Amino acid sequence: MTEPAAPKKITVLGATGSIGKSALDVVRKYPGRFEVIGLGAHSNVALLAEQVREFQPRFVAVSDPEAAKHYAALGLAPTLLCGMDGMNALASEPVDVVLCALVGAVGIHPLIAAIRAGNNVAVANKEPFVMAGEVVMAEARARGVSILPVDSEHNAVFQCLQGVAKEDVACIHLTASGGPFYRRDRESLREIRPEEAMRHPTWEMGAKISVDSATLMNKGLEIIEAMWLFGLPESQIQVVIHPQSIVHSLVEFKDGNILAQLGITDMRFPILFALSYPDRVQCPMDRLDLTRMQALTFDRPDFSAFPCLRLAREAAARGGTAPAILNAANEEAVAAFCGRRLPFLGISEVVEAVCAQCPPVFHVDLETVLDADRQARETARRVMENNGSLMSWKS
Repeated sequence: MTEPAAPKKITVLGATGSIGKSALDVVRKYPGRFEVIGLGAHSNVALLAEQVREFQPRFVAVSDPEAAKHYAALGLAPTLLCGMDGMNALASEPVDVVLCALVGAVGIHPLIAAIRAGNNVAVANKEPFVMAGEVVMAEARARGVSILPVDSEHNAVFQCLQGVAKEDVACIHLTASGGPFYRRDRESLREIRPEEAMRHPTWEMGAKISVDSATLMNKGLEIIEAMWLFGLPESQIQVVIHPQSIVHSLVEFKDGNILAQLGITDMRFPILFALSYPDRVQCPMDRLDLTRMQALTFDRPDFSAFPCLRLAREAAARGGTAPAILNAANEEAVAAFCGRRLPFLGISEVVEAVCAQCPPVFHVDLETVLDADRQARETARRVMENNGSLMSWKS
C-alpha cells in the first residue's frame, strides 16, 4: 500500500490511557500516514506533556480542572480546552477519525459530539454503547458517520463480516480469556484483592477493564455493544472462554461455516486496522507464528462463579435503560472494590441489587439514559452504605 496523498488526521481522546498510548505508538510507526490534531486526557499531565512535545497537536483537552491548571502552567503551544466541555469541543474538531478511548460512562458526550460534528469514530470504550447504543447508532446513521470498533473482539467480528449480509449470520461468538480466575469456584474468590484482579493473564489493560475482565462483566458489556454495532439480538451473540486469547472472535453463518480472526495479544493491531480502514497497511510489528501455537481450547463460561455475565445478559434481553443501569452500578461497585471499600464478590451483589431496585424505562433518549445512570449510581452507593455484610472484609 502506497503512502496516502495527505496524512489521515486523527484525534485521540484518552491519550494517556492504555489504548491511547498504543494508538500513539501506531502513529509513531507510520510517519506521514497519520497526523495528530488533538489529544485529550483526564489528569495525567506529565505524560500528556510528553505526548504534546512529540506529536505537536493543534488542540489539547484536559477534563480535570485542577490538572488543566497544571498543564496550562507548562506554557506549551497547543490550544488548551478545559473540563468535559473542552473534551466535547476537542471531539468536535474536524478530523478524519476520532479515537474514543475514555474509560466508562464519561465517554458518551464526547462520542456523540464527535458524531454530530460529522467525524468518523474509532470506538475503544464500550460503555456509551451499553448505555445508549440506540441513540449513538441513530446519530451516526443520520450523519453518515462510520463507527469502527477497536475492542479486539468487535474488531475481529467487523473484519469477519466484511462483504457479508446480516441475514446470513447465525451467531457471533465473542471470545473471553476467562481472566485471572478462570476455573476457580465462587467461594475461592472471597478474599481476592484489587491487585490480583488487575493481573490479567494475556492482555495489558487499565484497572477498570481488568477488573471487569476478572468478573466477566467486560464480556457481558461486549454482548450489549455487539448488539448495536452489528444489529443482532442478544440471542445471536454467545460467549466462549478461550484462555490463549489467539482467536479474538468468530462468526458462525447459517450454512454452518465459521470464520475466525486470529492474532497476537497486542491492541496495536485492531487500532491500526481501525485508523487505516478501509486500507490495510504493511505492519512492522511482531506477528502470530502459527507454527509455535501448541493448542487452541474453548470452554463454556461458569455463570455460577461469575454472575456478572448472567446479569449483563439479562439486562441485554430486557432492553430499554436496563443496560445503562447495569453499567452504572458496575462502575460504582468496581470503583469501591479498587478503593478497598468492597470485596470482590460484592461487585456482582451490588449490581444485582441495583438492577432489582431500578426499573428500566423503555423509551430511550439521551436524557432518559443519563437519568437512569444517575439513579443507578445513587442506588449503588446507598446499597453499599446500608449493607454492612457487603462492606465488611479484610483490607
